[in-house]
Amino acid sequence: MAYLRVSGTKIVDKDGKEVILRGAGLGGWMNMENFISGYPGCEFQIREALADVVGVEKRDLFFDKFLEYFFRDADAAFFKSLGLNCIRLPFNYRHFEDDMNPRVLKPEGFKHLDRVIELCAAHGIYTILDLHTAPGGQNTDWHADAGTHIAGFWLHKDFQDRTVWLWEQLAAHYRDNSWVAGYNPLNEPTDPYQTRLIAFYDRVHAAIRAVDPHHALFLDGNTFASDFSHFGDAHARWANTAYAIHDYSLFGFPASPEPYVGSEAQRRRLRRSYDKKREWMDARGLCVWNGEWGPVYARREYDGARTDAVNAERLLVLQDQLAIYNKDRLSWSIWLYKDIGFQGMVHVARETPYMVLFRDFLAKKHRLAVDAWGADTSAVEHVYAPLVALVRQEVAPAHQELYPAPVWKLQDRVGRLARNILVSEFLVREWAEHFRGKSAAEIDALAQSFAFEHCLHRDGLNKILTDNHRVEGMAMSDP
Repeated sequence: MAYLRVSGTKIVDKDGKEVILRGAGLGGWMNMENFISGYPGCEFQIREALADVVGVEKRDLFFDKFLEYFFRDADAAFFKSLGLNCIRLPFNYRHFEDDMNPRVLKPEGFKHLDRVIELCAAHGIYTILDLHTAPGGQNTDWHADAGTHIAGFWLHKDFQDRTVWLWEQLAAHYRDNSWVAGYNPLNEPTDPYQTRLIAFYDRVHAAIRAVDPHHALFLDGNTFASDFSHFGDAHARWANTAYAIHDYSLFGFPASPEPYVGSEAQRRRLRRSYDKKREWMDARGLCVWNGEWGPVYARREYDGARTDAVNAERLLVLQDQLAIYNKDRLSWSIWLYKDIGFQGMVHVARETPYMVLFRDFLAKKHRLAVDAWGADTSAVEHVYAPLVALVRQEVAPAHQELYPAPVWKLQDRVGRLARNILVSEFLVREWAEHFRGKSAAEIDALAQSFAFEHCLHRDGLNKILTDNHRVEGMAMSDP
């Protein structure tokens, strides 16, 4: 089978026929995230804490079995049954290299990545490899797994050197695999000075091409894949490359400015936000890939009688975004495939061992709003409001919005530091203590909670995706 490649504004096969990639991101798997799998803080913190509580051997057992159960053949078969054809595979550099032993490749890092790529290929599903967490943290959020709001990746050249080295290893390993649709070298970068990102893309593009001339590259815009304003004419240096936006709409989150009813004005706002992100590419006739998008959903245990109405509203946002993408024949990857009930196409059932064990803890996390993603801060807003007011009072207005504005407002920054970093750090050990005294069999059962057969399906979302495939599939087959 031949490689996919980028040709002008399109992704095409060996015969030059357009291929539209539609799928999801396997978030929370080889790059775990707190809202996806229920822990507080960052992945490196819970791995360290769990080793302290149950020992390294049982810690490694849990995480290895978690990776195994999270995506297996039944998942790939279900995914394909919806008419989807591509999975974005986010991974953490720590699977391949240790900070205390840099530039020494850990072969076991390929164990689960190879397994899932092969499973997907067997079902006719392409994969895109996404470095979601780079050494030092390439962005200011929790999923960069750095434990801070400062993106150290841009402050120390060695972090960038190690990332280039890692992509050389990955490119050598997957060079001959044509079911890999391409490489996404850096998820959601946040370079305050903009130019360092372009210099890094020059380096990583050249390094990958020296090893692997075949695979397409998908380069995220700056500021969480939203800003290409400083890319200039850099595209002329980057062959076989598409450009990745992340098109989340505020209408799909608890902080939505108004209920979404699909009015003409609201749909125009969806379109304007999307068009702004791809403006640089459209002006130059370049290929766009939407690497992440999609709303979050209400949960009955937290949102009660409002749940169905909220979710109907969020699905309408999703449908209206899809209509935009279909008009542009856009390739996309929805966020996300599987989680514990907030955003996934499938989610872990409440009666599984993991969800039963952590029921009260998860409720506490939700009440304290210690996860940044889609947080409902209503229960703790009164606690942080005085701190926000103090900063507004004492800091000149011109200095109140720090990068990555406008993505983070002043109150968002206070929340990131106070709730999502500080308070969550105090909860890490509490999460790990739930495992104390567990046998190997019990730990296996906790991990097995994430297996497909123990998951529920978000039927409304999945039906929309399936129906969209049927309609678009017929349209694509028309002469």
